Amino acid sequence: MADVLKTTLRYYGISPWEIEVLYGFLNSHFTIIQDEIEQDDENFVSSLDMEIPLAFNEEFFQWFDFKRWENVKSVFKEMKRRRGSGNALKVKINFAGNPRIVFSIDVEDKQWFDNAIEKIDFVLELIPHHLDPQKLPTEISEIIYKFDSKSIRWRLDTASSENKKYIFSGNTWKEII
Repeated sequence: MADVLKTTLRYYGISPWEIEVLYGFLNSHFTIIQDEIEQDDENFVSSLDMEIPLAFNEEFFQWFDFKRWENVKSVFKEMKRRRGSGNALKVKINFAGNPRIVFSIDVEDKQWFDNAIEKIDFVLELIPHHLDPQKLPTEISEIIYKFDSKSIRWRLDTASSENKKYIFSGNTWKEII
């Protein structure tokens, strides 16, 4: 039997109903670990940090099924709708892989939040360009994307290796000291 894939939902301020609906879309493919935590960011009423034990690539979406992914995105958008605008909800989606790909969504405006959720899939086309070894600092283990409401697109934000952290600024990576 193949290894059981485990996904962790670490959250606060999320209703049992919202977790149950999300659980329903994930449990056919993953064993789900629920971890309700204390509020760790006073700027947000609700937070959901989701660990996906697979790489962010086309194979994931084919395996997970695009329709099921659309349903998961709908849950995120409904969570935002229920909380209104402002810093009500922060969602982080962490994909395993080398490097780990993390999407951090903390957009205040509901329309831009929904847009960010919808456009996660579009980053697939950019990954080969973004992970080009000629452009990426060495030994990167994690890359974080943040949604930029001004340009209405996902942007490279930070990258980390074991000992260093970089920020993407202009068109290059700069080490954070």
